[in-house]
Amino acid sequence: MKRFIVILTAALAGIAAADAQIVTGVNVHSYAMERAGNYVVVDMDIDLSELEVKGSEAVVLTPHIVSDTLSVALKSIGVYGRNRDFYYQRNAELAPTSGDDLSFRNKKTPETIAYHAVVHFEQWMDGCQLVFERTDCGCNNTNLGTEGNVLIDRFPLEPYKPTLLYIRPEAERVKTRALSGTAYVDFVVNKTDIRPDYRNNTAEIAKITGTIDAVKNDSDMTITAITIKGFASPESPYKNNARLAEGRTEALKKYVEGLYNFDSGLITTAFEPEDWAGLENYVETSEIANKDDILAIIRNNEEPDRKEWQIKSKYPNEYHYLLDNCYPALRRSDYTVHYTVRKYSEPAEIESIMNTAPQKLSLEEFYILAQTYEPGSAELDELWEIAVRMYPNDEIANFNAANSAIHKGDYERALRYLDRAGNRPEVEFSLGCIEVLKEEYEASLDYLYKAKEAGIEEATPVIDAAENHWKVIRNRK
Repeated sequence: MKRFIVILTAALAGIAAADAQIVTGVNVHSYAMERAGNYVVVDMDIDLSELEVKGSEAVVLTPHIVSDTLSVALKSIGVYGRNRDFYYQRNAELAPTSGDDLSFRNKKTPETIAYHAVVHFEQWMDGCQLVFERTDCGCNNTNLGTEGNVLIDRFPLEPYKPTLLYIRPEAERVKTRALSGTAYVDFVVNKTDIRPDYRNNTAEIAKITGTIDAVKNDSDMTITAITIKGFASPESPYKNNARLAEGRTEALKKYVEGLYNFDSGLITTAFEPEDWAGLENYVETSEIANKDDILAIIRNNEEPDRKEWQIKSKYPNEYHYLLDNCYPALRRSDYTVHYTVRKYSEPAEIESIMNTAPQKLSLEEFYILAQTYEPGSAELDELWEIAVRMYPNDEIANFNAANSAIHKGDYERALRYLDRAGNRPEVEFSLGCIEVLKEEYEASLDYLYKAKEAGIEEATPVIDAAENHWKVIRNRK
């Protein structure tokens, strides 16, 4: 199994000062504790040069892995006074050290011991302490006292929290926008003149003028073009439908022009004599009888009038159903108001616009405001959520929103955004960060190495953290 390691460079809570003894007479100059597969390995350089042991006594030094009510003792080091050593030689079964433990007579104890211990890893050890303990023993193994100190306050360290990346969008040279809608203006049969009071025409025409007014009356916006496209339904002769679609669209254009003082040519028109695409879409999504056969007729390459006759003659019931339920919606005018929006540069103004009319902001303006918010703040998270709502198909908007979701711990939402963020290496970096935050360190490395190889320098410290999560090391020499 791959070794997971976190390098500890700062002082640990609960540890003795660099020059102080960890317990009386004992210094630990350097140490390392790491998980290697199913094992925990502990290495220390233990300085015993200041340890004093009376001839009739023994000192036992034992590191312990401790977590709440659970603990395990690692192998011990026994340092015996002269008389105590002779006694244990005659009564080995009474000695406080045995097996893999280390034992020395006081005067023959090396000044420094390279300590090495290995134990099986247990899940309870996640977040444990390493405690160094000294026990003094007298005659008859009487406990003369025990003292201990925390060598490592937490193993491993607190879960690593990577710094997320955000991408600055490119500035729009001109902020072009458009508002679109559909109006169902009714005409007298076979006529092309506009009658505002005919049927529901007042409300339908108001859809167009209301959209125009919303842009025209905003001083931040300038109308650059208006397009109107008229459609007729596939009934009666195609030639007549072409005449009606063209004439009615032109009449609507002139009517709208009469309401405003627009420059000539601002409003342009187009027309489609028969909306077969709209009919196809309606039938395809319906439960109408003989659906497949009707679709085959709609999709064949014959003349429109012949296709209409085939549906009408072969499937009269379905044809009349379409006349009543589909054809009215096909007779319509699609309109679009094209306009530009002025640029905003001051964060205070951008924030005000974001709270009132966020559709007027460019992604780069969202980014400018983001720089004024505290990293990781709720306000920053909300900003990126607003931005992606305004630009749901934009890769950078989705990427930045993904990082906002990651920060909030909503990884499923983040993954949905990242699916729409393209194949850029920053996506690999964010995927790796998700795994790190889930403490799936091994799973994170594939993503992070791909990001690093693609030039994402920020991946390097995250890789180090992921690879080094299960190691705590300190040199005190």
